Amino acid sequence: MGNSVEHKAVTVHSKTALRSSSRCIDMMLALFPLFFCLFSITSGATRSVSSRPAVVHVGAIFTFNSTIGRVAKVAIDAAKQDVNSDPTVLRGTRLDITMRNTNCSGFFGMMEALQFMETDTVAIVGPQCSTIAHVISHLANELHVPLLSFSATDPTLTALEYPYFVRTSQSDLFQMAAIAKIVDYYQWRQVIAIYVDDDNGRNGVAALGDKLAERRCMLSYKARLSPVATRSDVTDLLVKVALMESRVIVLHSNQDYGPMILSVAHYLDMMTNGYVWIATDWLSSLLDSKAPLASDTMDTMQGVLTLRQHTADSKRKSNFISRWSNLTKEEDDGNFRLHSYGLYAYDTVWMLAKAIDAFFDDRGIISFSNDSKLHDIQGGTLHLEAMSVFNGGQLLLEKVQNTNFAGLTGVLRYDSDGNLIHPAYDIINVIGTGSRTIGYWSNYSGLSIVPPETLYSKPANASPANDLLYSVIWPGETTTKPRGWVFPNNGKELKIVVPNRVSYQEFVSKSPHTGIVKGYCIDVFTAAVNLLPYAVPFKLIPFGNGHANPSYGELVNMVATGVFDAAVGDIAIVTNRTKIVDFTQPYIESGLVILAPIRKYKSSAWAFLQPFTLEMWCVTGFFFMVIGSVVWILEHRMNDEFRGPPRQQVATVFWFSFSTLFFAHRENTVSTLGRGVLIIWLFVVLIIQSSYTASLTSILTVQQLSSPIKGIDSLIASDEHIGFQVGSFAENYMVEELSIPRSRLKALGSREEYAKALELGPDNGGVAAIVDERAYVELFLSTNCNFAIVGSEFTKSGWGFVFPRDSPLAVDMSTAILTLSENGDLQRIHDKWLTRAACISETDEIDSQRLQLSSFWGLFLICGTSCFLALLIYLILVLRQYIKHAPVDKHDSSSGQTPRSGFSLQKFFSFASGKEEDVRSRSKQGEMQKPTINATVDVET
Repeated sequence: MGNSVEHKAVTVHSKTALRSSSRCIDMMLALFPLFFCLFSITSGATRSVSSRPAVVHVGAIFTFNSTIGRVAKVAIDAAKQDVNSDPTVLRGTRLDITMRNTNCSGFFGMMEALQFMETDTVAIVGPQCSTIAHVISHLANELHVPLLSFSATDPTLTALEYPYFVRTSQSDLFQMAAIAKIVDYYQWRQVIAIYVDDDNGRNGVAALGDKLAERRCMLSYKARLSPVATRSDVTDLLVKVALMESRVIVLHSNQDYGPMILSVAHYLDMMTNGYVWIATDWLSSLLDSKAPLASDTMDTMQGVLTLRQHTADSKRKSNFISRWSNLTKEEDDGNFRLHSYGLYAYDTVWMLAKAIDAFFDDRGIISFSNDSKLHDIQGGTLHLEAMSVFNGGQLLLEKVQNTNFAGLTGVLRYDSDGNLIHPAYDIINVIGTGSRTIGYWSNYSGLSIVPPETLYSKPANASPANDLLYSVIWPGETTTKPRGWVFPNNGKELKIVVPNRVSYQEFVSKSPHTGIVKGYCIDVFTAAVNLLPYAVPFKLIPFGNGHANPSYGELVNMVATGVFDAAVGDIAIVTNRTKIVDFTQPYIESGLVILAPIRKYKSSAWAFLQPFTLEMWCVTGFFFMVIGSVVWILEHRMNDEFRGPPRQQVATVFWFSFSTLFFAHRENTVSTLGRGVLIIWLFVVLIIQSSYTASLTSILTVQQLSSPIKGIDSLIASDEHIGFQVGSFAENYMVEELSIPRSRLKALGSREEYAKALELGPDNGGVAAIVDERAYVELFLSTNCNFAIVGSEFTKSGWGFVFPRDSPLAVDMSTAILTLSENGDLQRIHDKWLTRAACISETDEIDSQRLQLSSFWGLFLICGTSCFLALLIYLILVLRQYIKHAPVDKHDSSSGQTPRSGFSLQKFFSFASGKEEDVRSRSKQGEMQKPTINATVDVET
């Protein structure tokens, strides 16, 4: 029995081995002709042709039955015919292009490339797929055969590792830059990328992440699909994506998987209101080539944004498009239209033809030689020495890279990085049975609604302020811009950390009995959450030991590192924290202030003298005397009220001058000069009186406070201890920003410790002042009247809620806080928790300064100048009157001599002290007596 079983087992094993051997032999027989053709041994070490041969052989490898390959095949054929029919291009040389189908397989792509390398092929147009390009680029490097690909858009193919790879279309690096610009334009911050996990997909999404990071956006999730994924795999992946926060999805796929992904998304209701789908240019190629698509297919992509490589309109392009229907007649499936990759495929052939012509002009010779390194490889039967090296490959590559001509796609010229200049994309919105262009992107002008080529003649301006796109119809048939994110629908609550405060529990505290967290900050947060248009489940988690206030810096760091989803509490918005987390709009202002003990001033019996300094009092009294004297001088000759006995005149001067202080002077001024001086003086008195009244009122009615600390500067200059609240950022601020030694700082944990430390003072183990945030200090002062805020607030900040960097919830919460502020709810919450009965006396220090002479010297100068000018004019007038009406010497008159008048100081003062009317009357009498005297003298004679 055992032998029978063993015999059967051997028989089965033999049959299995026989079938396996048979399959191997069949495969070897099938591949034998291929390997025979590939690796047949050539007899010569070097093959060469004349400088301008009759035929130049070029290869082309791509997938014939793909959306891109089907169009490219027709375009390449048309370009070859156009080149060969134009005698000015290659001038007697015919371009021969042999096309081979790779079926988008890396293996078959490599085999087709090997076949070309065995023939006299000077260049290869293609490959179509980036995966194949990565493989055969190493082969091209070794054999010096340039690869000109019109559709391998993987950004990494321009690396220095692949010098013989030349991309004749735009790199995905620019397409991802355009997508990042669109995301930033609509102010979204998180993006999910769905991609096929191959070289093109991975490297394209990596470029997208870099471009998003440049604009402070991020890839929140990379959803990758296997290149052989099934519809079930796609469904599982999209279900996972639907549970995530971001609703902005970038689909970087190909024409094979892209429609299936959109179909599954439509089935899962992921093409509805709130979603944003941005597809790379695979979708525009599909729409351009096969439109109109079936209605059920179009229904799965309504509202999707996609990009198309921009090609400028030209007459040559229009002519080629008009030829397209005739070019596709001979195709088996001629029901396809031209797209941008077809235009680039056509231009690629022309680029290569012009490079070959320049190659011949530069005395290039098409010659091939065996690679000695391949010849030296021993062992095996692959015959690698059969592959030939193109000796002129480097020169032809240089001619291709120096290309500069106008093709169907526009100007074809390369920059220093090996990319075509002026990369640009059309931005397309899929709607109805077709699509419409909503704008353009270029690295020269950013987003615009005018074609990029019209802006190249203007100065470059990619400023976000100039970005503009037409309106978009989003998924769900809405024109309202989607918010771009929702609260994750995965059943998780937000873990929100709150400080478990020991002091100032009005802001936030945990009940020791119920464990409920409450306070001003909690009420503000809850009210803001209730205003959000979506539900936000959350759980408040206290942080701290319950014996001392926790470290707020540590609390913020835990949000930044992902331990918690957010932080709510009295958390100050300071610079070093904003570098690692995002804050909401401040819901309360709270800068740093100085709290110090104060000493109250009491009014004295001589308080009425305090408004003026001694200097001010003396100058004011002096000017009262001066004004009285000046007015007396100007008035006493013509005003009886200023005349009389000396004692009466002195009393008049004093009375008049001091009565002007109350505008109670009874003497009338008659002279014009006297009135002018009085008007100016009354104006001065009015200002002095008003200022005195205001200053005295302030001194007598406002409670003045005094502290040795006047502000932050005096506090820094002193060597006394300074208090701060445990856990506050004030400690680090004073050490790092104000350079105060940490040894001078003393941590205080409660209001009682505040009061005790300030009352003791620095000499008795206390502190000279406390530096803390205004919100805490104002709450402290509501019950402690022996202290006050001194100086001004020396930092400007506020409190906000903390979220991780680039969290969209922070933006919505900021909007909610602004709404609370506008509708008055924020103030009502403040009054509920923080309003307390304040002290009767003022809590702000009044720095009431005495009035100095410097405040009034201008008035006194004007008044003194007017007095001086009035006296000068008066003196001149009196001198004129004295000269005209001088008294006659009686001795001269009695002696019969001619009367003469001489100047005498005594006579002048006597004349000036006389009344002006008496002087004039005496002068008239003297004139009348003069003829009588003359007549008497004549008779005597």
